[in-house]
Amino acid sequence: MRMVFSAGSSPPLLGFKFKLDAETVIALSRAAFTKERAAADLVADRFDLEPTRSVLHRSAAVLAIECSELRDAERLIGRALAGNPPDDITDELRDLLLEEIYSQREAIKH
Repeated sequence: MRMVFSAGSSPPLLGFKFKLDAETVIALSRAAFTKERAAADLVADRFDLEPTRSVLHRSAAVLAIECSELRDAERLIGRALAGNPPDDITDELRDLLLEEIYSQREAIKH
């Protein structure tokens, strides 16, 4: 399976076309998740750094979901909500939890 990314799919590509196979996409997503989770870990106990703290956790959680690491995503969201994120980030975190994680778990059970 090959995935094609072109100028219409992402503005940073600036008109270039390239092809990535599914394994490469997965590997890049996992690498991004690892780095984003590490960044979130660095500020996990720094409640004075909101909204940066919660945004990093949200980004890491989204990448975890993309990598099918639902338990890690759930933990990251819980850690983000344990701080004092702004209301809009709080809503996004709760939406991720309900719409992405819990819905996927229900689909797996059936």
